[in-house]
Amino acid sequence: MEEKSMTVAGSDLVAEKAVSEELAGWAAGLEVSALPGEVRDAVANTLIDTVGLSIAATETDYGQAVRSAADLEGGCTVYGARETRSPFDAALINGTTGHGEDFDNTYEGCPVHSGVVIVPALIAAGEAYELPSERVALGMAVGIEVMCRMGLVAQKAVHKQGFHPTSVLGTVAAALGVGVARGQSATQLRDTLGVSASQSSGIIEYLADGTWTKRMHPGWAAQAAIRAAAMGGAGFRGPVTVFEGVHGLYQAFAPSLGTPDFDSLTGELSTRWEAANVAFKPYACGTMTQPFIDCAVRLASHKVPVEEIEEVVCYVGEGTVHRLWAPLELKQSPPTPYAAKFSGPYTVAAGYVFGDAGLSEFTETAIADPRARAMAAKTRYEIDPDDEYPRNYTGTVELRLKSGQRLREHQPQLRGGTRQKMTRPEILSKCRANLAFASWNGADADAIAAFADGLFGTAAPVDAGLLTRR
Repeated sequence: MEEKSMTVAGSDLVAEKAVSEELAGWAAGLEVSALPGEVRDAVANTLIDTVGLSIAATETDYGQAVRSAADLEGGCTVYGARETRSPFDAALINGTTGHGEDFDNTYEGCPVHSGVVIVPALIAAGEAYELPSERVALGMAVGIEVMCRMGLVAQKAVHKQGFHPTSVLGTVAAALGVGVARGQSATQLRDTLGVSASQSSGIIEYLADGTWTKRMHPGWAAQAAIRAAAMGGAGFRGPVTVFEGVHGLYQAFAPSLGTPDFDSLTGELSTRWEAANVAFKPYACGTMTQPFIDCAVRLASHKVPVEEIEEVVCYVGEGTVHRLWAPLELKQSPPTPYAAKFSGPYTVAAGYVFGDAGLSEFTETAIADPRARAMAAKTRYEIDPDDEYPRNYTGTVELRLKSGQRLREHQPQLRGGTRQKMTRPEILSKCRANLAFASWNGADADAIAAFADGLFGTAAPVDAGLLTRR
């Protein structure tokens, strides 16, 4: 291709290929055999984690609401339910329930939740188009890889602009994954990418009152991805400079970046695999608060009654304040269980008072517990200028007692992340607990794992029927 000049945010750049062309060329030539074992494991673990969470949330109030709203008939599986839906509605439902409890996998380079976008999109597309299981698995690997890499470029800038990166970036990454699963050419994939970014959306105003819109963002991205891939595959043209253009994705959703560093997105493709670095959560709440809960759980071993604590001080990264700590008075008394998941004070209190922060700790009963409320009311933050967020997720919590004594704990990394990975047995244990929470009588965690692992080894059309309720 001839060298062409492009303008990015007012600066002249010269590149041999647009970013979308580089990604499309790489993805079109990729085969399942090229995936490292660690990437296959990450894909399978992501599917296990995502499905368990979707089943756990199927009968929740928001799960029932989205199932009622997304009611177009079709043959695609709704995880944990008896009914089936159109591919678009199945993807919307499964993405919403998978993310609904904020217990799904994430990524330390930028808090994107790849599983709840990529898995629902690829399984629904696979069932709708009768795609080979191994192509669906390959599409999942591509989608997770590109979503993480897009997050590396974005860092904190998408959140800073008021958008949800899981939804914004996930639409594009999942569309590429679906296109790969469908065997699209490099030209078709380029158009799929170009079309998909115009379907990206998701504002984070849910932070104001703990309402439900964040829950639907991955589902929206998943169904939009299926549509974008269909359009790109049909020859519907999308902008080649969709990533780097003056009006491209990053200028629209992350303008504070200035000129983005796209080497994080296109560098060392098939050599450096970010998909192998997905993180799995030990607690059912926002990623950035997880290390603080670890600290609180350990501090509880001192058995200091809440009444004897003067205050709790958490030392945090500046980029986390607007999501977890401000306005402090609201965060100290979250109005709903969902709001509590994004409350630094409540999650720390839950870890201290209950010794855990799983699904059972984010109910109406739990957030009304007098000890938890009292502890949360005493919890505040101070910004630590040396905090590594988002490159590393750490936590430091200090109890300041009425006696004058101070107790302090530090968690140096995210449990379940790259520095302290969650093992397959731990992921299965988490899945079992989530299935039990839902009183599930269908396929158990081992059967779900066998389904996930088996995707890579067969050309038979994907069939997720085992994930339905008996």
